[in-house]
Amino acid sequence: MRAAALILALAVAGAARADAPEQSLRPVPRAASAETAPAGDAATGQGQGMRGFFRSLRPQPRSARVEDQARVTRAALRRGAVCGDVDLQGDAVGRVSGQMGGCGIDQAVRLKSISGVRLSTPAVMDCGTARALKSWVAGGMRPAVGSHGGGVDSIRVMASYACRTRNSQKGAKVSEHGKGRALDIGGFALRNGTEISVLRDWGRGSEGRILRQMHRSACGPFGTVLGPEANRFHRDHFHFDTARYRKGSYCK
Repeated sequence: MRAAALILALAVAGAARADAPEQSLRPVPRAASAETAPAGDAATGQGQGMRGFFRSLRPQPRSARVEDQARVTRAALRRGAVCGDVDLQGDAVGRVSGQMGGCGIDQAVRLKSISGVRLSTPAVMDCGTARALKSWVAGGMRPAVGSHGGGVDSIRVMASYACRTRNSQKGAKVSEHGKGRALDIGGFALRNGTEISVLRDWGRGSEGRILRQMHRSACGPFGTVLGPEANRFHRDHFHFDTARYRKGSYCK
């Protein structure tokens, strides 16, 4: 009897083991992961973060105060514009008469700044010369200086309109200064408080290279470009004028 009971117990245990593999093959439910979680569960924070990121890339509307300031600035520029160009700021002068034959300007302007660059003293000239200066400031002066010293803050003007002969020499022809077509520049004040000086820096170091590039780039916008190497009268300044010659610009 004891042997029969033992045999029966072993048979029952074997049957239980035989059933176990079938149970292990049954699929076990998985907990919801971040990949399968519906919006509003674990993925909600990430989705909101991405939406916030894209919202931050949208341009923010300017405040009414900023808009008002911009309108005031634009209106002021229009009021101060000369030669029909808001980049040329100054005053319309009108007819300027000379004390000797050949001098004078029909529609003169008193230029104060060019494309945001101040002139150390207002310069009287005609609109053709003002436009040539704007072209040179954008295509010659600014590229030559670049970020050196923070860029140009103002241009030091040595002479503009003056009813006189060339180089103030007796018996010489009337200067282009006497026709409102010329400007003499002695240096450039930089935003960091330093200055590039034609007299001091021509031919010296990085400032000398900048000056030479400025001088070279003026040949085109202007008909005459003279510098320290032209003659003793121009050792301390650049002379730019808009006289035109059949053979092209004269630059020295």
